[in-house]
Amino acid sequence: MRDDFLWCEKYRPKTVADTILPADMKATFQKYVDDKNVPHLLLSGRAGVGKTTIARAMLEELGCDYIVINGSLNGNIDTLRNDIMQFASAVSLDGGRKYVILDEADYLNANSTQPALRNFMEEFSKNCGFILTCNFKNRIIEPLHSRCSVIEFKIPNAEKPKLAAQFFRRMTDVLTQENVEFEPAAVAAVVEKHFPDFRRTLNELQRYSSYGKIDTGIIVDVSEVSMKELVGLLKRKDFTSVRKWVAENTDTDPIVLFRKFYDLATDYLKPSAIPQLVLIIADYQYKQAFVADQEVNTVACLTEIMVECEFK
Repeated sequence: MRDDFLWCEKYRPKTVADTILPADMKATFQKYVDDKNVPHLLLSGRAGVGKTTIARAMLEELGCDYIVINGSLNGNIDTLRNDIMQFASAVSLDGGRKYVILDEADYLNANSTQPALRNFMEEFSKNCGFILTCNFKNRIIEPLHSRCSVIEFKIPNAEKPKLAAQFFRRMTDVLTQENVEFEPAAVAAVVEKHFPDFRRTLNELQRYSSYGKIDTGIIVDVSEVSMKELVGLLKRKDFTSVRKWVAENTDTDPIVLFRKFYDLATDYLKPSAIPQLVLIIADYQYKQAFVADQEVNTVACLTEIMVECEFK
């Protein structure tokens, strides 16, 4: 699938000013650009909040040469050694500083790859800067923390309404440009549901747009029917169909699915089964941060719910 087909790529902000972030955080990134000096950075926070976007926006504004490496897909030590050494050791055409954006750095092996990355940062520090992004900063070794300016993507409660309103306006602009008919209340409901996961919000709106019009009826019907279908499969202990459901709904964030079960537990489960459900969900939420295959982890969680919990 082409990047220009994905709204989250097509409408990715190209400058710091275009990003939607808390004021203090945005001012910090803007100062890096104004000073023409971006230090080694470790950007941490939940998925979809703009870590990679702001990294790319800063470097685009500065006109720097940079590469993006996905730590969860290309995080073995040989790939890092070859890609980073080849890129970082060469001087850029304009003689400026180059950068490596290492996405999902928390998936790199803490015993081998992360220590090697520390050495790369030292060896190429004069020629190349590093920007690491992660969901779980506690999975990044301390020597990398100490070599980076650590910025956590947390939104103060006082700024959430303002940022959500900005993102709502951005979403309506996108829908208008894409010639998608929409009801403002429906768009607001999607923003509220997924905020501050901007990528998820865009992906959901793009998915809903395939129905021809985004309205509250479609949003409610799609989510509720899908959830009821899954619960029905679990209740019947139809493992094969549960696997198929997960495979067909890979765009559903496991964290969102787990939370949905937690919120609707009293609707679907007998009271005596709810404590067991909570323990299962907590266990698999923790495991989600470490597993190599999220689909398998989700199926495992649903299987345990199916076996251990009694449905109404």
